[in-house]
Amino acid sequence: MLGYAQSSVLTEVLREIEGNNETLRAMRSHRDSKKKELQSTNNLPDPQFIGFYLPWGEHETGNYTEFQLSQSLEFPTVYSTRKKMINQQAMQLELEYQSKRQALLLQAKRHCLELIYLNKQIGIEQERMKQAQRVLQQAESLYTKGEIGILDHNKAKVTWLQEQFQLEKLENTQQNLQRQLQSMNGGKTVTLDLQEYVSPKLLERKDSLWQKVQENDPALKQLEQQQFIAEQQLKLSKGQALPDLTAGFNRQGIDGAHYAGIYAGISIPLWSSRNKVKAAKSNLTFQEHFSDARKMEMYTDFEKQYHNYQSLYKMLMQYEETLSGLDNEALLLQAYELGEISFLEYYMELQFHRKAVDKMLEMEHQLYQVQNELLRFTL
Repeated sequence: MLGYAQSSVLTEVLREIEGNNETLRAMRSHRDSKKKELQSTNNLPDPQFIGFYLPWGEHETGNYTEFQLSQSLEFPTVYSTRKKMINQQAMQLELEYQSKRQALLLQAKRHCLELIYLNKQIGIEQERMKQAQRVLQQAESLYTKGEIGILDHNKAKVTWLQEQFQLEKLENTQQNLQRQLQSMNGGKTVTLDLQEYVSPKLLERKDSLWQKVQENDPALKQLEQQQFIAEQQLKLSKGQALPDLTAGFNRQGIDGAHYAGIYAGISIPLWSSRNKVKAAKSNLTFQEHFSDARKMEMYTDFEKQYHNYQSLYKMLMQYEETLSGLDNEALLLQAYELGEISFLEYYMELQFHRKAVDKMLEMEHQLYQVQNELLRFTL
């Protein structure tokens, strides 16, 4: 098993994007405000003060006065149960943020890997253009001497123009990708000059990797958290079926004579909690089934990606081994310059070799993109 270390440059880019991204900043503020809002849902109701002054009417005694101060509350165990549920909901908010953060960084890393792929292509294309220019210069010299015809001369020129066009196309794509990363980085320029992937190619066993995914992926943790919240909601619903309590102080008086004392009351929960417990039980059942189905779906996707990765890795190794035994472009160019092969032979062999190299680069890029998806829990 190999670790999941990545380039310090790439790590720094992702860290910078995380700090500067406006969407993540907004989501952090939203998360914090929602947590405070949750805390406020477990407060006691405000105490109530009521006063009476009754001077009008027909009476022989003095004016009647009364005031009372009261405090109502739910059954005491409800508050501790709700506090536990609020804590679970706060954890869910954190997991939601982590899941969205991961998705954004995953997209940013996709762009970074794409940029590395483009950097590699551009480096290769620059060398190809130099070779095409060198071939064109030689073709022009030979054409001037009458050693080759106009057809071979034009082929060399077209090849050089094609390489120029391909390089411009890659550079435009590179600039567009850099703009996307800059946008994700809060408008600040992102510098990523890497031309090689540095993450390991080997992965550990499928079961072991899936275990780590379950332990670290916020999307999977959210499913578990939703079940915890549903369980706590069921406990809360049962607690809310208990009577509410009221306590207070009352004073009544007429012309210096008065009565004062405390009072207490209890509600009769006949209607307010009707069907709430049944609804909470149904919600818990739904969350359990939904969680199982979603986990199965996520595992299927994981398994598909894992096997895709293994297949790509195997093919890439075969490609690298095979290409290492083929004549490289420098040797082909040397053979052409020495007159050992014609331009047509040189061109055909060159195109065959370059297509194989391009295919290998594409396959390597796909491999690291799949690896990025599999190891998203490390972001």
